[in-house]
Amino acid sequence: MSWLDRVRKALPFAEKRDTPDNLWIKCPSCKEMLFTKEYEENQSVCPRCEHHGRIGADARFPQLMDAGFCVLPAPKVKEDPLKFRDQKKYPDRLKAARAANPHPDALTNALGTIGGHKAVLGVQDFAFMGGSMGMAVGSAFVSGVDRAIKEKCAYVICTAAGGARMQEGILSLMQMPKTTVAIRRLQNAGLPYIVVLTDPTTGGVTASYAMLGDVHIAEPGCLIGFAGQRVIQDTIREKLPEGFQRAEYLLEHGMIDMVVHRHALKERLATLLDYLGAAKAA
Repeated sequence: MSWLDRVRKALPFAEKRDTPDNLWIKCPSCKEMLFTKEYEENQSVCPRCEHHGRIGADARFPQLMDAGFCVLPAPKVKEDPLKFRDQKKYPDRLKAARAANPHPDALTNALGTIGGHKAVLGVQDFAFMGGSMGMAVGSAFVSGVDRAIKEKCAYVICTAAGGARMQEGILSLMQMPKTTVAIRRLQNAGLPYIVVLTDPTTGGVTASYAMLGDVHIAEPGCLIGFAGQRVIQDTIREKLPEGFQRAEYLLEHGMIDMVVHRHALKERLATLLDYLGAAKAA
């Protein structure tokens, strides 16, 4: 037996403790390793480079709404209307997405107050099938608008989507005019509609309710666009400028109203709701 083995056997090693797998998280922007707890306490914003991470409804609601909000039930829709199948059956994909997420589809609404101002807040979760817009998302959007009209308050939505849900074909594209009509009803009622664009907001969502707000706010650095950058470059056969389709580029070119850090977002929404509510009263 070597001296190293003798020393090793003589040392009274304690039992190895289990370490959580999710103790650390790597920032997708600066690649720094961060304590998950520190990252989440900072509202999923990297403390090194200020990269805004993607978050779902359960994180977004308490960040933006006052205590005491209630999550609204999701409307029921027909599932798999086209009997779609690719590598998996569509119902199997839905089942897997629901097992990995806390809500039944990509858009969830909650009723409460933001800085003391009553509002219905909708949050799209990119983790649920890329936040894709299908009949469930369209129905949830209309349901949120209807509740806002009933409560005589604003509808605020945080968008995050890769576009329409391919498994529902033309039925997913029909959600574009459906949500547009709902927004018109909200406007006819004299109620504010505020859009918070988060990373990423693309495709049919951008081409419909994401760009029809009274005010458009974007989180720093988020991707906003319709077609992908490579598709656009191949179509126009020109190199696109740096930062194209990012929030700051869209602000510079007048396509959105403001870029707001996540830490200041609740306060900014409260200010807007106060201002738009006063305008309505006048």
